Amino acid sequence: MFERPKGGELALLVHVDFAFGKNQEELEEFQQLVASAGATAMRTIHSACKTPHAKYFLGSGKAEEIQQIIQAENVELVIINSALSPAQQRNLEALFQCRVVDRIGLILDIFAQRARTFEGKLQVELAQLQHLSTRLVRGWTHLERQKGGIGLRGPGETQLESDRRLISDRIKTIKKRLEKVESQRIQNRKSRQKAHLPTIALVGYTNAGKSTLFNQLTDGSVYTADQLFATLDPTLRRLNIHGLGQAVLADTVGFIRHLPHELVDAFRATLEETCQADLLLHVVDAHDEKRKLHIEQVTQVLEEIGAQDVPCLLVYNKIDLVEGAEPCIKRNDQQQIRRVLVSAATGQGMDLLHTAIAEVLQGEMHYQTLCLSSKDSKLRAHLYEMGAVITEHLDEEGHFFLTICLPKHEYERLNTQGLLPDIAE
Repeated sequence: MFERPKGGELALLVHVDFAFGKNQEELEEFQQLVASAGATAMRTIHSACKTPHAKYFLGSGKAEEIQQIIQAENVELVIINSALSPAQQRNLEALFQCRVVDRIGLILDIFAQRARTFEGKLQVELAQLQHLSTRLVRGWTHLERQKGGIGLRGPGETQLESDRRLISDRIKTIKKRLEKVESQRIQNRKSRQKAHLPTIALVGYTNAGKSTLFNQLTDGSVYTADQLFATLDPTLRRLNIHGLGQAVLADTVGFIRHLPHELVDAFRATLEETCQADLLLHVVDAHDEKRKLHIEQVTQVLEEIGAQDVPCLLVYNKIDLVEGAEPCIKRNDQQQIRRVLVSAATGQGMDLLHTAIAEVLQGEMHYQTLCLSSKDSKLRAHLYEMGAVITEHLDEEGHFFLTICLPKHEYERLNTQGLLPDIAE
């Protein structure tokens, strides 16, 4: 057991290079994460190994070498650019005699700093508690056994068990509160659907310029900064699309390589806006050399949250930083829009983006007139609940004629399930 120091802004960074790419992380991104968390890197130590070491993750020789550096330079905090198991983190802290934070803990700390809204703070706390529940043994090894003696005999619960119970109770409480917030989101979504307002969600790798683009499109004032995870709390604003009308634009949290599962689970209610959107604007940093890799990472996260079937439009941002790049719409051989090149910082290409959004949304919406009988009351209620009904009239024979407007993927889903009747003539 050792006393945890209160400081720790000066950090020793440890980056591990693996022979295989599965566990490999990027050094530049790691340094940006550390800077976003508010820490100052004293120095960066590189370690190369084939596979993670079971006890120390780094290998015993490299761990002892880092221990000597820590003692010589009085290091208070070590940040490792990989995800550690609870046992590995505990072993390293015992060896180094200082705090050890892994990549997941670093990202969670950044999220804790960025959360501003009530919902955002709850989601971050939930992610932190879920992460902490597996690591409680680190600080309570001296209390794992019950104490004996006069005045020390308790109800039979160790301090570790008591903490686990308290954390479990707190997690249940947070989940109940988030369920209420989610129900409010569902109500708001239904109101937008009834008003026939399509929802457009901005997604993309962190620091791709989503918030800057959001402000450019909506004349908003969402916080922007050249740092990872500048935006955490989702923001929704109305947007007037030329040639289409009004829509709702949602700015969401940025994704990152190996996004912690605790965050995906905790932010599922917020990410629901992405799954239920009519169109995703996948914002890509055109100036970033690793943009293809980042596109793959975002696509992977979208699959994890169930948003892989939502229509997506690639928006290559920051073309003002790319020599010779001009705003334009690029199409494939079938004349379908593949990507739009814009600069959110300068406003270049915003009119082209409006045109592309209107074209994609109009092409992705399905208009149909249905004839429903009295037996189709459940389907009729479901269509109203989805906000798909534009007009309705009743004929003399008691048939309902509904003109509906649905995203194509929703219409195809209902049709595949055999829920839709014959098309009215």
